[in-house]
Amino acid sequence: MNINKSQFTKYVDSNNTWLSKSEIQEFSFTDYGIKPTVLETEAEVGKAMLNELYSTAELKEGDINIALLGGRGAQELHRLLGEIAKTDEQDALLARLNVFTQDALAPMGMGNSLSFVRDFERILGDAFFKKIKSFTPMQTDTDDLEAALIGYLTKMEELGGLDIFFIGHGPEKNHASHLAYIKPFSGAKYHHVAGLIPISSSILEHHISKFKAGGSVVNEKDEKECRSAEYILTLGPAAILQAKKIVQSVVDAETAPAKVQTYANVLNTQLSSDKEELEQQLNANPGLWIRLHSNTKSFVLPNLGL
Repeated sequence: MNINKSQFTKYVDSNNTWLSKSEIQEFSFTDYGIKPTVLETEAEVGKAMLNELYSTAELKEGDINIALLGGRGAQELHRLLGEIAKTDEQDALLARLNVFTQDALAPMGMGNSLSFVRDFERILGDAFFKKIKSFTPMQTDTDDLEAALIGYLTKMEELGGLDIFFIGHGPEKNHASHLAYIKPFSGAKYHHVAGLIPISSSILEHHISKFKAGGSVVNEKDEKECRSAEYILTLGPAAILQAKKIVQSVVDAETAPAKVQTYANVLNTQLSSDKEELEQQLNANPGLWIRLHSNTKSFVLPNLGL
């Protein structure tokens, strides 16, 4: 892999650092809206997500590049993939997969039990990682997070970008939301492919609680290291908008009831026809970025009240 920092331009907004490709292409801010698909169970959501992977595999030859979703949203998908990997029924498909993570806490050891990588390994299992073509996580144990992030982006670029961005929906204050970890008022623009965002103690507390509730066994050393993390590494709006397909899942409104209102706001907010005003809306509520993608599936449960 040839890492060329000159291919990227750095932007700093307050304490948020964003990276863009040096050659910025124009983007048409077209609102495609969202038409959520309500399914009865989390297992059905997992199957629907898996079927989106199968449909992409049928339509495309060669490698398939995907970004895994961390946390609760894709655990059923990951469980299904893990079971499939224990058989030989989809070995040909698994061998085509280039798998990327989409966000991470940093700095933090890659072996920390509170990292998304360890959670993926726990649910997907050894067989999955042995059979896929490649796995590229965001590096969190380096003295130069920016250079490591550029290396990650370079590999994704060389492989042709994401075919599927599996994405969630995170609630934020004032009935706003985040995608990946694009936070409200972090200054994310349409051409930003990834960023380094300062982390808050409340986010760390939520992250730790979520992992413990999800079944991760956490030791005192790992928890202490996690609490000392300073940044969130995240893919940016450009990575979302340039993915060939977005597959969203929202399954945990019972334990995160704020999602009922924040998801409704993403569905129902009137987006401004004025570009400057629209950019302000997207900055205040990054969950809205998903409405600017023309090929989005959003699988949700009835507990969102739709």
